[in-house]
Amino acid sequence: MRICLLALFSVVAVFAEGPSTAPIQPIPFSHKEHTATAHLKCNECHKMPDPGEIETMPKAKTCMACHQTIKADSSDIKNLREYSNSNRPIPWVRVYEIPGFVSFSHKIHLDRGASCQTCHGPVGERDRLWRETDISMGGCVACHQANKASVDCGLCHDLQH
Repeated sequence: MRICLLALFSVVAVFAEGPSTAPIQPIPFSHKEHTATAHLKCNECHKMPDPGEIETMPKAKTCMACHQTIKADSSDIKNLREYSNSNRPIPWVRVYEIPGFVSFSHKIHLDRGASCQTCHGPVGERDRLWRETDISMGGCVACHQANKASVDCGLCHDLQH
């Protein structure tokens, strides 16, 4: 039965070719600049509210905590300020997204030794992000097998419905 379910729910991984296929974001953002120059850590901008299942996208007000003074005259920061002042979310284009039929906990994975880079690649080295790691079911199962984690279907899928 598990083999059938694995085959049924398998998703074909689609990977971008590289930086040239990175989506255009509403405000240019370099993870490389923010991690290498400003020495920010992932969780300083991507908060994990209780119970820790999800990591959030930073709010414009979070960005503006630094950008009140840093590059404040830049047109991109002026756009950021408009989002912040109007309390609107920045409409970032998602790069990684887990399907709705999959349960995933960032907290559990981080607590068990995975890093942000495990699933998202070397984000801190990127000026623009593209999907460069395999977050398909096959990729997740392969990672679980390599790390001797359970591959029981019910771990990630609600089989009751």
